[in-house]
Amino acid sequence: MPIHYETLMNLQIPEVRQTISKRDAALYALSCGLGADPMDEAQLDYVDFDRTMKILPSMPVILGYPTGFIADPRTGIDHVKVVHGEQMVALFAPLLPGQEVIGRNRIASLIDKGEGRGALMVMEREITDAKTGVHLATTTATIFLRGDGGFGGPATGTTPILPKTPDGPPDITIDLPTRPEQALYYRFNGDDNPLHAAPKFAARAGFPRPILHGLCTFGVTTHALLKAISNYNPTHLTKLGCRFSAPVFPGETIRTEIWHTGHFRARAVERDIVVVGNGVFEVK
Repeated sequence: MPIHYETLMNLQIPEVRQTISKRDAALYALSCGLGADPMDEAQLDYVDFDRTMKILPSMPVILGYPTGFIADPRTGIDHVKVVHGEQMVALFAPLLPGQEVIGRNRIASLIDKGEGRGALMVMEREITDAKTGVHLATTTATIFLRGDGGFGGPATGTTPILPKTPDGPPDITIDLPTRPEQALYYRFNGDDNPLHAAPKFAARAGFPRPILHGLCTFGVTTHALLKAISNYNPTHLTKLGCRFSAPVFPGETIRTEIWHTGHFRARAVERDIVVVGNGVFEVK
């Protein structure tokens, strides 16, 4: 069935409770490429659960997520043609191994671009500590529904505003490789969309082969920012956001270009194509 605006906007999404185990935190960091150098002590702090572990600041994107929501027939969304457009994370308190969190999700905006032009859906998630109620993080995702325009919804709405990438060369450049099987690892974080694993499904969606999750790319650029500006201290980053401008194919090298003004972008080195634009970050 097609999208029905009022039904989708009023859809009640159950809250999600989740405990951040050390294994979950390590798997997330490994799936974003940390630990590639097994002698790098700073990276091992994120992946070795025999230590006092650190948690990647981008991990809120997988916490409290309503698994299967996009593919739920009640939404009317053509999930085969869904593409992650933008992602923002605001961090208010440290994430800790063993912490139980609650994710409360809502659809903040739904914009109909018109027949044949798709739609934009903005989803917000508030993540709180289940024991204390402390607000830990807020995530905002803009999802491009490529197959769902023309359902009669509003043509305008509120979407996050991301700044333009500065002119001139970046101040810092960090190259981080991805692995050919990295998307298969990342699926264990809860996003098992076959677009990232099944060649035939990827072809139906218009891609020559399975692509890396946008949120995995987000994790890789977060790694680059940690390495470049905070000496791997996760508490220094308080805000992250970007636009996914092109897919990454597993096995490609992601080059993150960083400006001291709080901006970044990333490109797939092998194809020399920008895959992340309008990146913004804030530090303490």
